Amino acid sequence: MRRFSLKYALSQAFQGLWRNGVMSFASIAVLMSCLVVIGGLLNINLNLNSLGNLNQIVVFVNEDMTEEDIVAVGEKIASLDNADTAERITKDEALRQLKAQAGDKQDAYDYITDENNPLVDEFVISYSDPAKVVDLDYALKHMDGIAKVNNRLDLASQLESFRSGVLMIFVWFLAVLIIVTVFIIVNTIKLSVYSRRHEITVMRYVGATGMFIAAPFILEGIIIGIFSAILSYFLEWYAYYYVEQKISSDLQMISFVGFSEVSGYVLGGFIALGILTGIVGSLLSLRKYLKA
Repeated sequence: MRRFSLKYALSQAFQGLWRNGVMSFASIAVLMSCLVVIGGLLNINLNLNSLGNLNQIVVFVNEDMTEEDIVAVGEKIASLDNADTAERITKDEALRQLKAQAGDKQDAYDYITDENNPLVDEFVISYSDPAKVVDLDYALKHMDGIAKVNNRLDLASQLESFRSGVLMIFVWFLAVLIIVTVFIIVNTIKLSVYSRRHEITVMRYVGATGMFIAAPFILEGIIIGIFSAILSYFLEWYAYYYVEQKISSDLQMISFVGFSEVSGYVLGGFIALGILTGIVGSLLSLRKYLKA
């Protein structure tokens, strides 16, 4: 009996995939769906976490304040509980930002100069504890020298509720998908094992090792996992790019995390999960059909 050969195991694995083409396709399709859902969940959660501007309060100081008064207000803000940072934006900086946001239409602001700038200095305050933000908002509104307070407390609360709901739905959906995926892979490998049952019996009689017999089926599951991972990666990339292009222009408060920043983690995670699922499905099949 010949020793274990990777070339032989791979050829048998691909033959098994070809013989059971429908089930192999179903395994790849379902596992791909599962991975895309996982990637979508992670990307949604990542982008929701990146919405730092929803955890911010913007305050505008009184127009007639001196430089010393503005600095003193900034120090008072920084001393408040739950005020992590207080970044000052001068009225000149605010004007430059306004023109930059206007893009091709910034010429409309050419009449505004440093001498007739109607804007006022502002402070962008970041907080970390949403539970205490009401107290922070109250303290700011009753602080001397502050003319106006802008916040997104309602939107931040709705966003947090939305994220919690999405996480719960996706967790249950993923659990069902993973179970279905493993079930389909198990049945795909079972078909391969059954089609080679006589050959397996002969190999046992002539002294073939368990690894020699099991390797083609394990590789079959791994191949299913790798194919699913690669297809899922490109589908995730297209979906992410499409969504980003569609809504980023309408929701300018949202700054999307570029897919290139997480593409390596997505691909590596997909391949790892795909291979793991394929191996688990294969081992579950072999446990029953390859008893000693």
